[in-house]
Amino acid sequence: MPQLNRTPAPVDNHPHVVIVGAGFGGLACAAELGGTNVRVTVIDRRNYHLFVPLLYQVATAALSPADIAQPIRKVLNRYPNVDVILGEVKGVDHAARRVVLADGSFVPYDRLVLATGSSYSYFGHDEWAKVAPGLKTIEDARQIRARLLGCFEQAEVTADPEQQKALMTTIIVGGGPTGVEMAGSAAELARYTLARDFRRIDTRSARILLVEAGPRILAAFPEELSNYARRALDRLGVTVLTGQAVERIEAGGAVINGRFVPAGTIVWGAGVKASPAGTWLGVETDRAGRISVAPDLSVPGLEGVYALGDTAAVAGDDGKPLPGLAQVAKQQGIHLGRALAANLERGEAMPAFRFRMRGNTAIVGRSAAVFDFGRYRLKGWFAWLLWAIVHVYLLVGFEKRLLVSLQWLWRYMTYQRGARLITGDVPAPLPPTVEREAPAEERPQEERQRNRA
Repeated sequence: MPQLNRTPAPVDNHPHVVIVGAGFGGLACAAELGGTNVRVTVIDRRNYHLFVPLLYQVATAALSPADIAQPIRKVLNRYPNVDVILGEVKGVDHAARRVVLADGSFVPYDRLVLATGSSYSYFGHDEWAKVAPGLKTIEDARQIRARLLGCFEQAEVTADPEQQKALMTTIIVGGGPTGVEMAGSAAELARYTLARDFRRIDTRSARILLVEAGPRILAAFPEELSNYARRALDRLGVTVLTGQAVERIEAGGAVINGRFVPAGTIVWGAGVKASPAGTWLGVETDRAGRISVAPDLSVPGLEGVYALGDTAAVAGDDGKPLPGLAQVAKQQGIHLGRALAANLERGEAMPAFRFRMRGNTAIVGRSAAVFDFGRYRLKGWFAWLLWAIVHVYLLVGFEKRLLVSLQWLWRYMTYQRGARLITGDVPAPLPPTVEREAPAEERPQEERQRNRA
């Protein structure tokens, strides 16, 4: 059966730019190319753009998935030169200058932009993903929400105190912004939102464990802000375990520094890896799977191919790779879209990209957040308000901004969360179990050697 050309726009003499991925970078690049004399095709395996930084609020019942997602076609429908294809990319045939889709069809290109994002890395233990989902997709968030709420429901009807304790324990792996925000929001859900909903359990006694292998949480932030975040989590009742590693995860709990801790819910936020875009191109990648690109975001040795966002390793002014932040991807998308339009329409050279830090932020809970602007730092209520303003502004569409603002205002005044729906399978009941030392064969090699000595 011959391969099918899936290009949706009529074939003409205008150059054709194909953008794979409609995240922050890909969508920004497409928008900048909108209205130009360039044909643009955006390919994504989902039909919506997802605001990933707020997924943890879906996981903790603060927002619904539709609040932070917008159909790609709706976002780009104002640009007649931009088309959208719903499909999954499986490879790139650069010799023939075409993108190959999972169904065997292809889309030819003159310029190719890879903005395919990242997924969580389990450091060689991919089997943990079934028990400890990360926060990259709506499906992940729904699964976590179902498990969190389902465990409280099961704790309500069990008479075994040890099983109740296990069901009401949540382990969050990774002390970066995702882990910190998830821990604070989960603690607020248990301490405030659910406090009056149950009759046989006190949800305020739920344990939230934030586990970080490094010496402190929010390691990318100044130590002053990191310490403030830890104090804020302490006030919420979150137990922060720094300098301790998760050695094994299984259904029912995790081994942390040689000790098995039973838990009903485990959330992973400890590391990310880039999409397989580097494999599609047959180029070398760094340890995280990112493609090393030139200053203009082009892939060396492959004419007309560009990468941005979490897919690309781009050096900042300090020589270190830029972090995987939404603002990095969006700035790169805007820059590349404008540069491609100028190059294809007027023959201008592709300029180098330069990142401008707008501040790094993380929310720690109700009325508490940290903001790092480099020379200036902000923490507390004003940082929390600025965090809210920035995230509302970054949402795509006026409707989403208005809805999320109203829900946050209502939640702030009432402590209530309206998305407390269990839409997935309720987790199977845990066997009665207690926290215990892990068997010797499951402990780290260094500990076993120390004990033998």
